[in-house]
Amino acid sequence: MKNFFTIIGGMGTEATETFVHILNERTHATNDQEYLNYILVNHSTVPDRTDYILDHSKPNPFTPLAEDIQQQSALNPDFFAIPCNTAHYFYDDLQNLTDIPILNMPKETVAAIKDYAPNAKRVGLIATKGTLHDKIYDNEITNAGYELVKPTEKIADQTMSLIYDDIKAKNYVDESLYHLILSQMVENLKCDIVILGCTELSVAQQRACNHDYPVIDAQTVLADKCIELAKNNRDKNK
Repeated sequence: MKNFFTIIGGMGTEATETFVHILNERTHATNDQEYLNYILVNHSTVPDRTDYILDHSKPNPFTPLAEDIQQQSALNPDFFAIPCNTAHYFYDDLQNLTDIPILNMPKETVAAIKDYAPNAKRVGLIATKGTLHDKIYDNEITNAGYELVKPTEKIADQTMSLIYDDIKAKNYVDESLYHLILSQMVENLKCDIVILGCTELSVAQQRACNHDYPVIDAQTVLADKCIELAKNNRDKNK
């Protein structure tokens, strides 16, 4: 297969399924051949990223992720996509293993804010406590000239419950909880836009999008970037 990219997924599987759905839905294909070529690695047994970031005595996700990058690099994809925000804690170390570009989801998401909310000043972030702790979004947001707004401890706990207790454990989206989290970020903390910085939150947005809160979904941004690069590569090699 030529002109393909590799998705390192499975973190978690439902979130990866949502990513692939978004990717295919936004490709605007009119026949089989107009869809994109990609390999999906659904590595569901990668240890929990937040557990390790908060406690380095827990199993290290880097080892299996590194194996995935090295194995897939041998197939020479055009680029990699990793639809897991928290896994970007390892971004630099993973990129050092290969000459093939790995898309940086936090970087791409912050760069896209200007298209979603041109007048935004206060950018909120909801994510796992691992992502909040490792600050993988913080510098991207502040370096772009925005004011970073992190959730209160209460909102962070609610977000973790939505991610782990509902979506990961039960494949269930508590619509009222999701909307409550967004309302607190926008109405109480005065965010102009809220980054959905966890792919399980992308699942929530897909299933409970009946709200008017200004959000930018990192997973959708990553899918759009994959489509852009894949189509450009295909056109160059016609």
